[in-house]
Amino acid sequence: MQIINLSENNSILNHYLKEIRSVDIQGDSMRFRRNLERIGEIMAYEISKTMHYETEQVTTPLGISPVNVIDEQVVVATILRAGLPFHQGFLNCFDRAENAFVSAYRKYKDALKFDIFIEYIASPSIEGKTLLLTDPMLATGGSMELAYGALLTKGTPAHVHVATVIASRQAVDYIRQHLPEDRTTIWAAAIDPELNSHSYIVPGLGDAGDLAFGEKL
Repeated sequence: MQIINLSENNSILNHYLKEIRSVDIQGDSMRFRRNLERIGEIMAYEISKTMHYETEQVTTPLGISPVNVIDEQVVVATILRAGLPFHQGFLNCFDRAENAFVSAYRKYKDALKFDIFIEYIASPSIEGKTLLLTDPMLATGGSMELAYGALLTKGTPAHVHVATVIASRQAVDYIRQHLPEDRTTIWAAAIDPELNSHSYIVPGLGDAGDLAFGEKL
């Protein structure tokens, strides 16, 4: 399984990453959402480089031009709610992709212990298609595994790209153990070293859903 940490190479992505982490900037929810979207666009572009292409002949006003275009059926799947701006970034690039949505949430037993539940899924068939499974924060990996399992009720994808803004090292190791080794790629804008006692990524950025859409009860 290939793990790609985009922040290891200098690009404008690191500027957006700085802004979503910074307590001095992330309070601007509109900018926070737009930066998630921008990171999604950059990651979609990077993922597109790994796909299979075929040559099409395009008629221009002055002649015929060969153009290489993606020859894969793409489904962009997102875990609600924090994933919506990130999803939009992918959709801006893969504008003909099909879309899937999964609701996954933590239900706390006490201050530190929780279970993860799936409540809702809306998805086309993913049989034989390229699945881009996106969630801005990959903390434990549990929500991603459950979302993937729920999507398997709609078919088996040819390849899975797990895309996240910030992952913990623990979650990366978890995904490596629980998703198909030979047809999964993990993409992260950054990989952070640890989780705290509440299973939040450190240094991370806080609660992406609350920062994007406001605090929930």
